[in-house]
Amino acid sequence: MKMKLLFYLHHPAQFHLLKNVITELKKQHEVTILATKKDVLEDLLRDFGFEYINMLPNGRKSNKLSIAWGLLKQDYRLLKICLANRPDLMIGTSTEIAHIGKLLNIPSVFLNEDDVEAVPLVGKIAYPFAKHILAPDICSTGKWKHKTIHYKGYHELAYLHPNHFKADPALAEKYTPVREPYFLIRFAKFGAHHDVGIKGISDEIARKLIGLLQPHGRIIITSERELPQEFEPFRIAVSPLDMHHVMAYASMFIGDSQTMAAEAGVLGIPFVRFNDFVGRIGYLKDLEAHYKLGHGIRSTETAQLYQTVQEMLNNKNLKEVFQERRRRMLADKIDVADYLVRFIGNYPKSLTGNA
Repeated sequence: MKMKLLFYLHHPAQFHLLKNVITELKKQHEVTILATKKDVLEDLLRDFGFEYINMLPNGRKSNKLSIAWGLLKQDYRLLKICLANRPDLMIGTSTEIAHIGKLLNIPSVFLNEDDVEAVPLVGKIAYPFAKHILAPDICSTGKWKHKTIHYKGYHELAYLHPNHFKADPALAEKYTPVREPYFLIRFAKFGAHHDVGIKGISDEIARKLIGLLQPHGRIIITSERELPQEFEPFRIAVSPLDMHHVMAYASMFIGDSQTMAAEAGVLGIPFVRFNDFVGRIGYLKDLEAHYKLGHGIRSTETAQLYQTVQEMLNNKNLKEVFQERRRRMLADKIDVADYLVRFIGNYPKSLTGNA
């Protein structure tokens, strides 16, 4: 049965999560894409050929008042869209679909992979109103477990699973020779509501890391925050559409970004994640502790950071070891894009396993 599906994208990571899902569902269903103006999300949507409606064309500031006002405006705009073109199902990681879905009795599927303890605001303003929560089986949704549908995977396996992603050396070569070793360093901004008090890689730590890595290969820095002039020679503006190809040929990823650490992990690229979310997010603990595809180190453990990086540099079989660990992880996990296509495309039969 043909359905009207509404996807609400709030962040570039959500574009990657849903791009293959939307592409497949558009073949049989009517799809509307809503997006907020954030980072490179619009560029990704345009480059991929997706038509969309910008729900916050003027953007917003990062203070609490602006966030609250922006949420109210998006709720109102989503309400008008739903009244004019009533969708059968709404999907996304934005709280608006939960609010308006509850108000208009339209089922909403809220996608999340962060434990509710790490993002408590989501548990307060989204989960109570969402019809369903879809999350990895190692993700905690707290008291909302009764409406959670778990699966064996990570968001990153919706776009970096071998069924959907093949690293292209030609795309990576646009930025650096892939036959020569190079290291990818990422600096996050920590501007979200759940980032208050979170620390990551400081300039001093970055300086020491560069000193450790330079004798072993080229250094590529990507950053959401401003950097001192001394780091600019290492910064390369990598297109978001090419980033995973560059990452796939890197010798190591070091950063304070959660998503990019997980992306490196599912690609089998050794990663070191350095921030205060370490130990608080289930899917990253799964990658680090169970599959040993990376290391999570807290911001107070700088000596451990340098020691871990040095030990990885000294391991001549590092890439082979991590690719074998990746194969073990993939054998345990599902193709998340395929799962989402079947769940959404066959809703509500998919709730009972009759799809």
